[in-house]
Amino acid sequence: MSPHLQVYRFRLSMFLSIANRIAGVAAAGGSALGLCWISAAAKGPKSFSKVQKVTGNPLGQMLMAGWALALVYHFVAGLRHLAWDSGYRFSKKEINEDGPVAVGVTVGTTLALVAGIVGVAICRSRKKAS
Repeated sequence: MSPHLQVYRFRLSMFLSIANRIAGVAAAGGSALGLCWISAAAKGPKSFSKVQKVTGNPLGQMLMAGWALALVYHFVAGLRHLAWDSGYRFSKKEINEDGPVAVGVTVGTTLALVAGIVGVAICRSRKKAS
Protein backbone atom coordinates (compact mmCIF):
# COMPACT_ATOMS: atom_id res chain seq x y z
CA MET A 1 0.00 0.00 0.00
CA SER A 2 1.25 3.46 -0.81
CA PRO A 3 2.49 5.30 2.30
CA HIS A 4 0.67 8.54 1.50
CA LEU A 5 -2.72 6.87 2.06
CA GLN A 6 -1.95 6.49 5.75
CA VAL A 7 -0.84 10.12 6.16
CA TYR A 8 -3.99 11.87 4.90
CA ARG A 9 -7.36 11.77 6.60
CA PHE A 10 -10.19 11.28 4.12
CA ARG A 11 -12.18 14.52 3.82
CA LEU A 12 -15.36 15.62 2.06
CA SER A 13 -13.33 17.64 -0.45
CA MET A 14 -11.47 14.47 -1.47
CA PHE A 15 -14.74 12.63 -1.98
CA LEU A 16 -16.21 15.54 -3.96
CA SER A 17 -13.15 15.67 -6.20
CA ILE A 18 -13.43 11.95 -6.99
CA ALA A 19 -17.21 12.30 -7.43
CA ASN A 20 -16.67 15.14 -9.90
CA ARG A 21 -14.60 12.91 -12.13
CA ILE A 22 -17.10 10.06 -11.89
CA ALA A 23 -19.97 12.49 -12.60
CA GLY A 24 -18.14 13.71 -15.71
CA VAL A 25 -17.90 10.17 -17.06
CA ALA A 26 -21.55 9.47 -16.18
CA ALA A 27 -22.66 12.72 -17.79
CA ALA A 28 -20.80 11.85 -21.00
CA GLY A 29 -22.33 8.36 -21.06
CA GLY A 30 -25.80 9.77 -20.44
CA SER A 31 -25.29 12.30 -23.21
CA ALA A 32 -24.53 9.45 -25.60
CA LEU A 33 -27.82 7.83 -24.60
CA GLY A 34 -29.53 11.17 -25.13
CA LEU A 35 -28.14 11.29 -28.65
CA CYS A 36 -29.57 7.82 -29.26
CA TRP A 37 -32.94 9.10 -28.06
CA ILE A 38 -32.82 12.09 -30.39
CA SER A 39 -31.71 9.98 -33.36
CA ALA A 40 -34.57 7.54 -32.65
CA ALA A 41 -36.96 10.49 -32.74
CA ALA A 42 -35.50 11.51 -36.09
CA LYS A 43 -35.86 7.99 -37.52
CA GLY A 44 -39.58 7.93 -36.97
CA PRO A 45 -42.39 6.97 -34.62
CA LYS A 46 -41.64 3.23 -34.63
CA SER A 47 -38.06 3.54 -33.36
CA PHE A 48 -39.02 6.41 -31.04
CA SER A 49 -41.69 4.25 -29.41
CA LYS A 50 -39.03 1.60 -28.72
CA VAL A 51 -36.88 4.18 -26.94
CA GLN A 52 -39.92 5.49 -25.08
CA LYS A 53 -40.47 1.98 -23.69
CA VAL A 54 -36.96 2.09 -22.21
CA THR A 55 -37.33 5.58 -20.75
CA GLY A 56 -40.87 4.86 -19.60
CA ASN A 57 -40.06 1.95 -17.28
CA PRO A 58 -38.86 2.61 -13.70
CA LEU A 59 -35.26 1.52 -14.38
CA GLY A 60 -35.02 3.87 -17.35
CA GLN A 61 -36.45 6.70 -15.29
CA MET A 62 -33.90 6.02 -12.53
CA LEU A 63 -31.14 6.16 -15.16
CA MET A 64 -32.49 9.50 -16.39
CA ALA A 65 -32.59 10.85 -12.82
CA GLY A 66 -29.01 9.63 -12.28
CA TRP A 67 -27.96 11.33 -15.49
CA ALA A 68 -29.57 14.55 -14.29
CA LEU A 69 -27.76 14.24 -10.96
CA ALA A 70 -24.43 13.69 -12.71
CA LEU A 71 -24.97 16.65 -15.04
CA VAL A 72 -25.98 19.00 -12.22
CA TYR A 73 -23.18 17.91 -9.90
CA HIS A 74 -20.55 18.20 -12.64
CA PHE A 75 -21.88 21.69 -13.44
CA VAL A 76 -21.82 22.80 -9.77
CA ALA A 77 -18.34 21.38 -9.25
CA GLY A 78 -17.22 23.13 -12.42
CA LEU A 79 -18.46 26.43 -10.99
CA ARG A 80 -16.47 25.74 -7.80
CA HIS A 81 -13.36 25.08 -9.83
CA LEU A 82 -13.96 28.25 -11.84
CA ALA A 83 -14.14 30.26 -8.59
CA TRP A 84 -10.96 28.60 -7.32
CA ASP A 85 -9.16 29.32 -10.59
CA SER A 86 -10.19 32.97 -10.22
CA GLY A 87 -8.67 33.04 -6.74
CA TYR A 88 -11.92 33.02 -4.72
CA ARG A 89 -12.81 30.67 -1.87
CA PHE A 90 -9.52 28.76 -2.17
CA SER A 91 -8.42 28.61 1.46
CA LYS A 92 -8.66 25.28 3.21
CA LYS A 93 -11.42 26.55 5.54
CA GLU A 94 -13.51 27.95 2.66
CA ILE A 95 -13.13 24.79 0.61
CA ASN A 96 -14.36 22.70 3.55
CA GLU A 97 -17.27 25.10 4.11
CA ASP A 98 -18.33 25.09 0.46
CA GLY A 99 -18.40 21.28 0.05
CA PRO A 100 -21.71 20.70 1.85
CA VAL A 101 -23.17 23.72 0.03
CA ALA A 102 -22.25 22.17 -3.32
CA VAL A 103 -23.90 18.91 -2.29
CA GLY A 104 -27.06 20.74 -1.16
CA VAL A 105 -27.26 22.81 -4.33
CA THR A 106 -26.80 19.67 -6.42
CA VAL A 107 -29.49 17.68 -4.62
CA GLY A 108 -31.96 20.59 -4.56
CA THR A 109 -31.46 21.48 -8.22
CA THR A 110 -31.71 17.85 -9.31
CA LEU A 111 -34.91 17.31 -7.31
CA ALA A 112 -36.44 20.46 -8.80
CA LEU A 113 -35.41 19.41 -12.31
CA VAL A 114 -36.76 15.88 -11.96
CA ALA A 115 -39.98 17.13 -10.33
CA GLY A 116 -40.45 19.59 -13.20
CA ILE A 117 -39.95 16.89 -15.82
CA VAL A 118 -42.29 14.48 -14.04
CA GLY A 119 -44.88 17.25 -13.68
CA VAL A 120 -44.76 18.05 -17.38
CA ALA A 121 -45.05 14.34 -18.23
CA ILE A 122 -48.09 13.95 -15.97
CA CYS A 123 -49.79 17.00 -17.50
CA ARG A 124 -49.14 15.71 -21.01
CA SER A 125 -50.52 12.26 -20.21
CA ARG A 126 -53.68 13.82 -18.72
CA LYS A 127 -54.16 15.91 -21.85
CA LYS A 128 -53.85 12.80 -24.01
CA ALA A 129 -56.40 10.94 -21.87
CA SER A 130 -59.02 13.70 -22.12
